[in-house]
Amino acid sequence: MRKALALLHVAFEDLGSLEAELLGAGFSVDVKEAACVDHREIDSLAPDLLVVLGGPVGVYDQDAYPFLQAEIAMLRTRLEAERPTLGVCLGAQLMAAALGARVYPGAQGKEIGWGKLKIAAGSGAFEEFRKRDPCVLHWHGDTFDLPPGATLLASTEKYVNQAFALGGFALALQFHLEVTEPGLERWYVGHACELAQAQIDVGRLRAASHRHAPTLEDAARRFWRQWLDETFGAERLIGSRK
Repeated sequence: MRKALALLHVAFEDLGSLEAELLGAGFSVDVKEAACVDHREIDSLAPDLLVVLGGPVGVYDQDAYPFLQAEIAMLRTRLEAERPTLGVCLGAQLMAAALGARVYPGAQGKEIGWGKLKIAAGSGAFEEFRKRDPCVLHWHGDTFDLPPGATLLASTEKYVNQAFALGGFALALQFHLEVTEPGLERWYVGHACELAQAQIDVGRLRAASHRHAPTLEDAARRFWRQWLDETFGAERLIGSRK
């Protein structure tokens, strides 16, 4: 059985829709809290897939949150070994830092809410996603430069570098494909201070989620399946593909 390790930064920013697809593809899923785990006890090359999830801290906050240094080192080791790796939001920023790119507060301010992506042609699993053209959830204030050797996959009007791939083994997503409408209720509470500071009305955000999340969940499910197939080989993945 293949093993997936997910590093979590806050409890409510979890694997979401990706978890069911990993289990359906025959992976066991181990979730660890990045801030609490002893990174010295983790073999960075052992998991078949490493998933680094989102969170409210910044890559440049390493003095306040030293565990970020361990995560970057872990990601650097995996990426140098070309081991399958997925980063979401903060996870994508940590991947960029591990690859030598700059991560910094975005000049255009926070990007929070639902919006479309501009997807590059020939972007693998994103090709079918582009045809469906769903809105995705953006929730970040930081951005990053495109790492050397990486392929840009998606952009928005506000921030160009929204997704990149490295070879056929690594994928970084600044936005959130994994969210579900019920799961977002925990986000509204967990990020209450940030939403208030950004003067974002929770009721309006919830209404937008009600409109867009079901379509995203369907598109994301198809995306996860295709990406896992491309990364690990469809003939070697077990589980339903209905």
